[in-house]
Amino acid sequence: MEQRNWLQRLFGHFLGRRTGLTQVKVMAGYTPIFTPWGERPYEADVVRAAVDAIARNAAKLKAKHIRRVNGEVINVKNSDIERVLSLRPNPKMSAYDLLYKLVTTLMMDNNAWAYPVWEAGRLVAVYPVNCVSAEMLEDSSGTLYVKFYFMEGGTATLPYNDVIHLRRHYYNNDLLGEPNKPINATLSAIHTTNEGLAQAVKTSAALRGILKFQGMLKESDIEAQRERFVKEYLTVSNSGGIAALDAKAEYIPLNTEPKMVNASQMKELRDAVFRYFGVNENIVMGNYTEDQWNAFYESTIEPLAVQMSLEFTSKLFSDREIGHGNEIVFEANRLQYASVSTKLELVQLVDRGIMTPNQLAEVFNLPPVPGGDIPVRRLDTRPVDETDDLDNEAQLGGEDDADSDAGAGRDQG
Repeated sequence: MEQRNWLQRLFGHFLGRRTGLTQVKVMAGYTPIFTPWGERPYEADVVRAAVDAIARNAAKLKAKHIRRVNGEVINVKNSDIERVLSLRPNPKMSAYDLLYKLVTTLMMDNNAWAYPVWEAGRLVAVYPVNCVSAEMLEDSSGTLYVKFYFMEGGTATLPYNDVIHLRRHYYNNDLLGEPNKPINATLSAIHTTNEGLAQAVKTSAALRGILKFQGMLKESDIEAQRERFVKEYLTVSNSGGIAALDAKAEYIPLNTEPKMVNASQMKELRDAVFRYFGVNENIVMGNYTEDQWNAFYESTIEPLAVQMSLEFTSKLFSDREIGHGNEIVFEANRLQYASVSTKLELVQLVDRGIMTPNQLAEVFNLPPVPGGDIPVRRLDTRPVDETDDLDNEAQLGGEDDADSDAGAGRDQG
């Protein structure tokens, strides 16, 4: 009941059935229905490690509301949209939580959805849509809708233009990202290997063999001898690890050697998963160099930032607002991940007015200083177009001084 009330508050009149809609016909012939990746791959440690490495770094991106005017980029002050996206998108999530959730869902399902909530024309919240499947529909005029199916059985049909939609592996289907089926075989091999390793440990920890008695014994005597042998020699108290038998019995060990995948093969399986998601072991372990981080950012994080910037801009602004240069950009201070030597070299960018003192302080994770947002420049540098005039002035000034000194000398004489 609580979930139903929450859906009602969030989607309002969109909750339930909408008549007159038909399934979208896509050019490639694929059914425009999204379903999550099956068999709980997020439970696999290698998948979760790869996805977490991407999501926790992408969640550091900062949403900015900017406006491009005559080739200049202006930061829009007191923007409601930026406040919502950069601080608290909804009562249940911080900005970090929202981006982490969206990116994780995108990596796992290749489709991620979010629903912006408006009140009196102002953005007040953005919620990720946690659905079990989604279907693309259209009405008689060709307007697109997306119908969400929730775990509790409810549905909500929303205009597609009102929903933020992120896609990955976008190829065959005209509207949705492709499933993650290509990696299933690798995950199955890893799962089988892990189970085999656990079974091998259990097998190697037990003494396995046959106890063979001389002559014919009753079944009860055989059972009693077996129990005695297990009790005396296969317990923790037998610290010596040696069993003693008389001539009436013979112990024949069963040498079972479970087949195991070697370390290099196991690493290749894990690396296959990492490659699929666009990470490597150094990124996952946080043991990366400056160059490795830059490569990871440019190949994995930056494409996400570009996609989110375009989608959020398209869905949060009207055509008129976009025409006036309004955009949402997701940016990161990549210099925070640079080496100390690289950071120290940035000092020369400050005294040349390229960076402000506070921007450099942010790179070093230091607090801002008063007046640090004003660009500064060394006094021994000037714009190129001022050089000739200043040189001429200096030359004329020198000549005047020389004449003045000469005159003063003649007057004294």
